[in-house]
Amino acid sequence: MADRLLLVEGEADRAFFELLCRNYAVAAEAIKVSPPKGLGGDWNSKQGVLNLLETQIADLNDGRLQALAIVVDADRAPDGGFAKTIQQITAKVTQHGYDSPPVSLGSGGLLYKHNDGLPDLGVWIMPDNASDGMLEDWIKQCISPAEASLLAQAQNTIAGLAAPKFKVTKLSKAEVATWLAWQKQPGEGLYCAVKDHLLDSASPQYVGLLKWLKIVFP
Repeated sequence: MADRLLLVEGEADRAFFELLCRNYAVAAEAIKVSPPKGLGGDWNSKQGVLNLLETQIADLNDGRLQALAIVVDADRAPDGGFAKTIQQITAKVTQHGYDSPPVSLGSGGLLYKHNDGLPDLGVWIMPDNASDGMLEDWIKQCISPAEASLLAQAQNTIAGLAAPKFKVTKLSKAEVATWLAWQKQPGEGLYCAVKDHLLDSASPQYVGLLKWLKIVFP
């Protein structure tokens, strides 16, 4: 069987999505989740993902890939933002026969349709395919009610720092990292939010992401 590829920005994202797919039987055995470096890219980042799109679309065309999707962060100005990110992706994929604008699924997620029969290209721009932000913002949107007070305490702690060293664009990363550092196993990655059932799997954003994965990787 041809491979199915989910291309993500980095190793933390890879571990998160591998566990998410395995836990919810999203064609888990058939999906390869990889950051750019795992596929020969120069660096793990959003730009690294976009730089590999041409190669991966060629693999779709040749039959070496059966399905392809990417998950990237929208980020925030001045580093990025949703509008800039969707513009960059569209500019890349329309060169290879994909229609613009992408189809926006009611449950969340985007599909670029091809005008000559290639499989749909799945795109999810974190957190919600509309707003600026990142995977950590999606996690905050999906937080379990039982974890809400601890997350709020982490946010208050971060807000009280006199001289934080991180950029304001990385605030959500700092908040989620602090919240995870107060769990039973401090120091684990984002994947432990799934592993330890810290998220509400019935929340709209959680359900929407799973539906999108199952559409892209049936």
